[in-house]
Amino acid sequence: QYSYDWADLAFGSKKPLRELKATFIAAPRELSEKRFKQLMKQYLPEGDIVLGVAKEPFVVGFEEQPQFRMLELPAVQKPIEQINAASPRHVYTLHYFQRELVSILEKLRFKKVLLVNGSWQYVFHSSPAYYYLASSGTPYEMVSPFTDEAEARTYETTTDAKIIARLDTKNKDLLGKKRYSSKEMLTIASIGGARSYDYSFQTGVALGIADAADQYTYVMDSFNKVVPYQTYALHHGSSREKYFSPPNDLNHYDAVHAEVELLIKMQRARIHLKDATMFINLMPCPTCARMLSETTIAEFVYSIDHSDGYAVKLLEAAGKTVRRVIV
Repeated sequence: QYSYDWADLAFGSKKPLRELKATFIAAPRELSEKRFKQLMKQYLPEGDIVLGVAKEPFVVGFEEQPQFRMLELPAVQKPIEQINAASPRHVYTLHYFQRELVSILEKLRFKKVLLVNGSWQYVFHSSPAYYYLASSGTPYEMVSPFTDEAEARTYETTTDAKIIARLDTKNKDLLGKKRYSSKEMLTIASIGGARSYDYSFQTGVALGIADAADQYTYVMDSFNKVVPYQTYALHHGSSREKYFSPPNDLNHYDAVHAEVELLIKMQRARIHLKDATMFINLMPCPTCARMLSETTIAEFVYSIDHSDGYAVKLLEAAGKTVRRVIV
C-alpha cells in the first residue's frame, strides 16, 4: 500500500509510515512534474519518501487565489507509479488537512522534512509546525517549487493572467461606476492586494479624488509587489524566513510596499497626488508613513492598524486627515 489518509491513521496504528523513517515532503503548493522528478532524483537515494497531499485546493488563508494553489496528486501520479514499479525506494502519499501538520509530525517522526516555499500563510517560523521541528531536533530543509529561474518566471506570467481574470470577476459589481464610497474604494484596494505573491500579508491600495461627501472618483490601485519578479522569493527563499524576521521587521522583506508601488505607478503615468485620498487595507509602516507625510495626498483611509498607531499620529501631525473604515 502506497497511499494513506490521516483520517484513517490518526486513531489507528502509525506503524506502516513511522517505521519507514522516511523523508517527508509536507503538503506542497503546486509543482510541475519536472520539479517533482528533480526532487525525487535528489532525495530518493536517501530513503523512502512520504509526499503530503493537502485536502484543500489552496493554501489556507489564500482560498481561490491561483498563485497559492496546492499540489494535486494527478499532476505527479505518473512519476510516482513509475518510481514504485522500478525503484527499491518508494514514494508514499499521505492525504491530510493543512491544520493537521503538527500532529502528523509528532506522531510519524520522520527522518527529515522538506518544506516547499510558499506552501503556508505567514512565515513558517511563526507556525506550530516550526516549533515542533525545532524542539524535536528534526532536520528540515526549505526548497523551491520551481526547477529553475526560467520556470519561476514563466509561472508568474501564466498565473498572472488567471489572477487578473479572477479579480475582474470579483470586481464586476464595482467596475465601470463613476463614483465610489469609502467602503467601495477599500474593497477595490483589498481585492487588488490579492495580486501579490507575498504570503506574509497582501496589502492593497487605491487612490481616489473626492467629488462629494463620501463619493470618490477612482484613479489607480496597486499592491505589495515582490521584486525583482513576483515568484522570486518562492524560488530563492523568503528573506523573512531566512533571517527569522519578526512580523514588523522593516529590514527583511521581499516586496515593494503597496503605497510605494502606487507612487511609482503614479509618477510614471504623470498623475498628480494633490488633494487625493489613499485607501489602504493595512496602515502604512513607519517608513512609508514618513514618506507619505511629505506628499500632497490629503486623506488616508485604512482598515487595519500597523505599528500601534505610529502612522496615524505622524500623518495627522503632518496635517493629513486619517480615517478608519471597517470593510
